[in-house]
Amino acid sequence: MLRSLAWREVSSMYVGSFLGFIWTFIQPAVMILVFWFVFSVGFKAKPLNDVPFVVWLTAGMAPWFVFSNIVTACSTVIIQYGHIIKKTVFPSQILVAVKILSNMVAHGAFVLLLIVLILCNGMEFSLYYLQALYYLVCLVVLASGVGWLISSINVYARDVGQLVPVIIQVGFWVTPIFWDINMMSETIQFWLKLNPAFYIVQGYRDSFINFIPFWHHGMYTIYFWTFSVLMLLTGGWVFRRLKPQFVDVL
Repeated sequence: MLRSLAWREVSSMYVGSFLGFIWTFIQPAVMILVFWFVFSVGFKAKPLNDVPFVVWLTAGMAPWFVFSNIVTACSTVIIQYGHIIKKTVFPSQILVAVKILSNMVAHGAFVLLLIVLILCNGMEFSLYYLQALYYLVCLVVLASGVGWLISSINVYARDVGQLVPVIIQVGFWVTPIFWDINMMSETIQFWLKLNPAFYIVQGYRDSFINFIPFWHHGMYTIYFWTFSVLMLLTGGWVFRRLKPQFVDVL
């Protein structure tokens, strides 16, 4: 059921389009091209630590965009599938996993384009690329907890679905994606690093650019997993408590 629903989500994105699945690559490619033109050609952004700015930017954008897409989609997923939940005995807790799996396709295309961009700029190929799978697991755990929490609450308070995109927009600029965190003082860096998304974004850059193992950030890794597991348990608990009333509210 999970595989079938996830595939249906992906297929529905390209129904009636001539290029079909190719759009999965076109959309991130155009986005990367625009950012390259604006920052490298327009603003003449300088390389960061001898890394082309467009590569550094794309490595940070790859995990953020899949995370933001998952969280935004999860906020309304129960309402989206309300017609099924009301008519059948349906394990609604898997709907968050459906959104996660369906977004992995576009994420895979984004990462593939990142690797092509790295190689085109003459940068080193490394087995550290595989470390990104660890950070992808981190992303899935965090997104699952957040997804269960907001998807269940949004059934009762529809304002949550409107609030999530606003928070995602703020989070995009608070998370060091377009800018280097080393620009800030150590005190501000400390507070910014409390954002768990930073751990994942920096992890992708460490995997594809810096080649730094995840255990190098020992205390921060402990903090991230403590936060993410607590979020996962909290989201699962809230979802389980609210789930029995979904049918009545929907």
